[in-house]
Amino acid sequence: MSRSKLVIIGNGMAGMKCVEEIIALEPDTYEIVIYGNEPRPNYNRIMLSKVLQGEHSLQDIIINDWSWYAEHQIRLCAGETVHRIDTRGKYIETESGLKETYDFLILATGSSPFIPPIPGIDKERVMSFRTIDDCNRMSDYSKTYRKAAVIGGGLLGLEAARGLLHLGMEAVVVHNAHYIMNRQLDEKAAAMLQQELEDQGMSFLLSKNTQKITGRSQAQGLLFTDGSKLEAQVVIVAVGIRPNVDLARRSGIATNRAIMVDDYMRTSVPDIYAVGECAEHRGISYGLVAPLYEQGKVLARTLCGQETPEYKGSIPYSQLKVSGVDVFSAGEISGEGMQTAIQHLDGIQGTYKKVLMQAGKVRGAILFGDTAEGTALLGLVQRGADVAELAPREGAPDPAEMAAAALPVQETVCACNNVTKAAIMKAIQEQGLETADQVKEQTKASGSCGGCRPMVAALLKHTHNLKNNGGTEVEATPDKPAPMSVCSCTALGHAELKGMLADFVDQETDLTSILKQLGWRSEHGCAVCRPVIHYYLQLSGGTIVAREIEGHSEVQVRWDDQIPVSSYARDGRGLAAQLRASWIGAAMPSPVNMGVAPGQGSLVSALVQDIGLLASPAGWEIYAGGHAEHPVKQGGLLGVAETEVQAATLASACLQWYRQTAWYDEPLWAWTERLGFMSIRETLLDDQLQKELVAIHHHERDVASASPMKQFLESPAVQGTV
Repeated sequence: MSRSKLVIIGNGMAGMKCVEEIIALEPDTYEIVIYGNEPRPNYNRIMLSKVLQGEHSLQDIIINDWSWYAEHQIRLCAGETVHRIDTRGKYIETESGLKETYDFLILATGSSPFIPPIPGIDKERVMSFRTIDDCNRMSDYSKTYRKAAVIGGGLLGLEAARGLLHLGMEAVVVHNAHYIMNRQLDEKAAAMLQQELEDQGMSFLLSKNTQKITGRSQAQGLLFTDGSKLEAQVVIVAVGIRPNVDLARRSGIATNRAIMVDDYMRTSVPDIYAVGECAEHRGISYGLVAPLYEQGKVLARTLCGQETPEYKGSIPYSQLKVSGVDVFSAGEISGEGMQTAIQHLDGIQGTYKKVLMQAGKVRGAILFGDTAEGTALLGLVQRGADVAELAPREGAPDPAEMAAAALPVQETVCACNNVTKAAIMKAIQEQGLETADQVKEQTKASGSCGGCRPMVAALLKHTHNLKNNGGTEVEATPDKPAPMSVCSCTALGHAELKGMLADFVDQETDLTSILKQLGWRSEHGCAVCRPVIHYYLQLSGGTIVAREIEGHSEVQVRWDDQIPVSSYARDGRGLAAQLRASWIGAAMPSPVNMGVAPGQGSLVSALVQDIGLLASPAGWEIYAGGHAEHPVKQGGLLGVAETEVQAATLASACLQWYRQTAWYDEPLWAWTERLGFMSIRETLLDDQLQKELVAIHHHERDVASASPMKQFLESPAVQGTV
């Protein structure tokens, strides 16, 4: 039985993914013929930069070698460019005169580098970076020339520049935006990447528009629209791609920016399909590998006559290693209505995380330095998940649930439909609701604008956790939040438990005895209540024989080595070192992040730290109660200090007050909301109380005589200040 002939124009990654899928599904259905304009088998174009950088050879990046085509009886016509399709006669013709009939045709013609209409763009030593041949040319140029300019600060331009550095050339990246990779990163992540690349030897000219490429017949440099110049003997153009649609357009196939396809990758002409960078689906043409592979799978199943979900489009994402730096970007990172759900910067480790939301849904994410969460975040973006689904830090309470628990029971959650927290929790408990959609159906909460859906989801989680732990939400007034029981072992809340444990301060007894006297439901307690009890006893000066679990010992202090250009910028490393030495190993109710920013524009944002210290013309501004993750909160101004010693003292007093008055597992931002920021501020601005709090902290610490903390707190400067 004769097989239908399937002809593929294009030997790139998208077309070959489709062929691989067809072979896996129905290997005997088609006689497959492939035409590729490069004289080599299919290779991974993404890895070209690694070839340029000397990490791989051409053979290393070959996806399917010559033997693969032979093994699967595929005829590869390499080095042949198709210039005509006869859609009525159902045959193609190459520039060399070859003709090939087809039953089904796939256009996988890919794209070409976009060449902007800059005067001088056609001079010698001006080139793009797209193929193995381009790699070879750049390698050849490096043997003679030393100065290169790369026009384009996107991923491809940066990879090209890194390759040039490896070849021993000077590389200057010229970009028309004010920060690099502006389509995938935000300004902060881009600044971190730029710093890393500059450390590797790369240079940057940002917000520059090239007016022309100078030189007679050969490139000698760039002239910019602001009148400045750059000397360059080699110019690499990497400003984007353009879908290869000329062949389809000449053949009467409908095109727009690219070849227009439906949800099954069918073009306007029967038996002709398009896939990859040359295809336009629902007005979008994709330039990333993941969407192209998704298209290839749908097309393969379609051609094999198998049922398949239609292709509905893709969430663009990139998980890349840019010149040795891990970078992840997914979904929308800017646009109208976009808000920050999570933002976390670790200036010491060089990592950055940002999650974007819109109307309570996860819409985009950026990771820099550590991309381990990329897959999980991509799933949330693809599903348009509720912000409440964002996973909290391991071992830390869920901030969204903490906010739900702290909300007064009569507080209105859904303003559109006038639904209170009490009404939502009652519906969940009495009707056994399991999902936010069920809550919406029963109460109408989040049924209109959807803005309150994250809180609805958090209340759902909070209510179920209360039930699972044997606790209930007790009666409460509109201005009094309902307390939560510590765990299922007791009906006591944190305030009651903390007060009752004061009776055991002077006793040296075991945990089992304490639990028995407190009327605990379980003999040994559980993993939830044991650390709570120990923390409150430890804080009050009590002891437990053979204690097994201690409180959180996480006070992270971050600072920024980059000193912004300003008249008052300061080097915060000394202040950060003092705070770190003072609080290292201290048991805290919940992990604490402190940030020291040397001035405005710092990579460390003092306003979204638990404790933030920001250099100012008056000295140091001290902020408290900020939060970089969901729910994002800006810290309040606690006070202003003229010296580093005064700043460290006020920050330390705030931390000690937090230790003494917060509930276990209560984040600092939630503590400020519960006590009231102005009340905390007025308390801590009492000089005498500051002195007492620092003295208490000093007394609690078990330090050696040479401890940096002890030396700092006992120094005459500190004692004189407090």
